[in-house]
Amino acid sequence: MKFIADFHIHSKYSRATSSQMDLEHLDKAAKIKGIKVLGTGDFTHPEWFNNLKEKLEPAEPGLFTLKTPQSTRPGVVDETRFILTAEISCIYSKGGRVRKIHILIFAPNFEIVEKINTQLSWIGNLKADGRPMLGLEAKELAKIVLNICEDCLIVPAHAWTPWFSIFGSRSGFDSIEECFEDYSKYIYSLETGLSSDPPMNWRLSSLDKITLISCSDAHSPAKIGREANVFDIELSYNGIIEAIKKKDPQKFLYTIEFFPEEGKYHYDGHRNCGISCSPTETKKYNGICPVCGRPLTVGVLNRVEQLADRPEGFKPENAIPYKSLIPLEEIIAEALGLGVGTKEVEKEYLSLIEKFGSEFNVLLNVSLSDLKLATLPEVAEGISRVREGKVRVEPGYDGVYGKIKIFSEEEKKEVSGQKSLF
Repeated sequence: MKFIADFHIHSKYSRATSSQMDLEHLDKAAKIKGIKVLGTGDFTHPEWFNNLKEKLEPAEPGLFTLKTPQSTRPGVVDETRFILTAEISCIYSKGGRVRKIHILIFAPNFEIVEKINTQLSWIGNLKADGRPMLGLEAKELAKIVLNICEDCLIVPAHAWTPWFSIFGSRSGFDSIEECFEDYSKYIYSLETGLSSDPPMNWRLSSLDKITLISCSDAHSPAKIGREANVFDIELSYNGIIEAIKKKDPQKFLYTIEFFPEEGKYHYDGHRNCGISCSPTETKKYNGICPVCGRPLTVGVLNRVEQLADRPEGFKPENAIPYKSLIPLEEIIAEALGLGVGTKEVEKEYLSLIEKFGSEFNVLLNVSLSDLKLATLPEVAEGISRVREGKVRVEPGYDGVYGKIKIFSEEEKKEVSGQKSLF
């Protein structure tokens, strides 16, 4: 069975998340997006865990459905499957430095989660945040979880983010082995994060055995699926975990990626000073902000350059393919010369969902000829350009998202002047 999965999200019990990050809104959003399997996120939080146990019921082995699923189209029942996941923030000292590593955990059932939560509650306060901060080595977290159940999966989250990741420039390590030591052999996968894509990771020969997954890390329902994974396997927990571990391109078909420049840590820079730098420019400044004189935040591209042992463009033989996309609402907004969230953009978005079933179907599968019949030519052209990678991006830096452009300024003016581009 072919399906799309997004494993890393957060509930309303995590900081800086929407109050709509509950199971009902997530179920509905997953159907609109075209996501079949969605991570629950935050299973360590006591209230969210009780919510999950109360509102979910078993489906296929290790997967769950909402007891009262949310309908998005009359007469259509296509239930979202939930998989039990959580993210832990490990903060500790090692090698003379403070390390801040975010780890994604997959678990096969509620009984295992209960045991994990019990042990982690002895270490820190699980009620404080949906993504708890624990004074615990990443290696020790892996040891605790895998000793409880070897079927769990440990995945370093958004692996290159400067502040909170395994390879982060500010608090990470230079290798998986340096971080996990003897537990490195149990690390099968890394999450690329919004600011990196597979080709950037392919430049490290040390990651050749690692399966790269991509997830949204969503804090609101609208953001789920902004990165995701496409499988063709049996629908089950073990089927998913085995497909990730074995890195078989016949079963794990491809990942869906942000254009990495759009991520908010792609370039180096200083947000407060408005300074954005390529790795070459950072070197010219000796890593110091030319405005305030403090160290620049070294972004993902620079960090990859530091650790890479291969040239740009290298592709390993066993690499899982990928496709770079832009959310449909953003494409429509630019095509219409309007902002995301405006009535006109929302109306066109919902019209396309109604005609073709889901956002991912529109972005990935619907033919250009069918799109031209169903929407404005500017929107159809925008989707076509994104599929072909014909976009221009002003890279993000130090917490500022990159700005992506599908149409030139001249084309935008024509749109805003109510003239058709085509």
